[in-house]
Amino acid sequence: MRPGLAARVAAYRCLEAVDAQDAYANLAMPGILADAGLAGRDAAFATEVAYGAIRMRGLYDAILASAAKRDVVALEAPVLRVLRIGAHQALSMRVPAHAAVSETVALMREYRPGAAGLANAVMRRVTEADLDTWRARVAPGDTDEDFAIRHSHPVWVVRRLREALAADGRDGELEALLAAHNEPASVTLVARPGLVSRDDLLAEAPGSTPTPFSPLGVVFAGGDPGRVPAVADGRAAVQDEGSQVVALASARPDATTGAEHESWHDMCAGPGGKAAILACLAAERGAHLDATELHPHRARLVEEALRAVDPAVVTVRAGDARVVADTYDRILIDAPCTGLGALRRRPEARWRRSEADLDDLIRLQAELLTAALRSLAPGGVLAYVTCSPVVDETRESIRRALAGPSGHGVERLDAREYVAAATATAPGEWGAGPDVQMWTHAHGTDSMFLALLKSRSGARGSQ
Repeated sequence: MRPGLAARVAAYRCLEAVDAQDAYANLAMPGILADAGLAGRDAAFATEVAYGAIRMRGLYDAILASAAKRDVVALEAPVLRVLRIGAHQALSMRVPAHAAVSETVALMREYRPGAAGLANAVMRRVTEADLDTWRARVAPGDTDEDFAIRHSHPVWVVRRLREALAADGRDGELEALLAAHNEPASVTLVARPGLVSRDDLLAEAPGSTPTPFSPLGVVFAGGDPGRVPAVADGRAAVQDEGSQVVALASARPDATTGAEHESWHDMCAGPGGKAAILACLAAERGAHLDATELHPHRARLVEEALRAVDPAVVTVRAGDARVVADTYDRILIDAPCTGLGALRRRPEARWRRSEADLDDLIRLQAELLTAALRSLAPGGVLAYVTCSPVVDETRESIRRALAGPSGHGVERLDAREYVAAATATAPGEWGAGPDVQMWTHAHGTDSMFLALLKSRSGARGSQ
């Protein structure tokens, strides 16, 4: 099979795995590329085609429906996958129109030969206009439905993001945020404190640059980060800058119970990025970290992430953090959430969640907060983190927790001060407070949320 077709077949196999097997594109693609013997430019091409076709399918489906003069739900799944792959090449890549048409027809012959004529006709219509022209045709208005099509998001996600932006005083920034979700994220590395300095990590990754906010972060210049020596041996890792910042802010030393040897708890530790930062900081301060993860396979990922950390500093446990009876001076809840703050990293994520998922997630977040407040030592600090800006998962979760019995004797800290101290910035740069909501379009990070709660000295959450 010639390389060009082989790359497109690899892209198709990735779409098929995501659609039919609920696979994650970033986990499925390396194996697909290896099976096909693709590397270098061919592998990069196949990856861009697959991820782009998945990420932008909402817009492409509207364009394909117009070009095919039928609703895409009437098309067989293999036919629609091939056409999405063709649309991405024609409209968002530097593939000449004639090549996008002919290669899409060739790919269709691999999977549905009888639809090759349809592919030819549809792709010819698709290539008659550029992407901006198509956007104006299929989504010309300013409704949430138009924004959803134009920027390829489910409409319920658009509505929730609009609400979250308004709650953070960012009315009018919706399209900028949606557009940012469609720009692939840079690879960011973290230099784990006490294991490797950022300067040394920069030296090991030539061409890389420091991140603007995290003092631990490095924007990777490109290539395989696993080939960086510090990443290979666990002294550094791939981690979003926003994730680094909230971990650092949650462990600032100026909020303390006064215990000689503090006990810390990461209640939802998998896959281990934040736990690794906390463990390194605990080692520097004579504290001990318990890292609890509900799922055993994810607990093993935490152990792998912590392989370079002194094992005496951290205990990894597979279990339910909601039933842990110990008392802690610091607690981190990196809560399970919709993940709508990391859409640029996971091309299929926006299509996997539904608004119905929120009820179960909100219930779980409330249970985690209740358990954490009950196990917080007097003077202890609880950091509540989500990779979602959805109001019901962020501000409202904290409001409900503080209004309940477990919120007795708990105060809300100004998280802006802690983020500012961790990033050498001014508190006013992080919104109106007291919580901090990062935004992909404004900060270049995942849209991480951080709230900090402190148990007043002598007080404990209701038992």
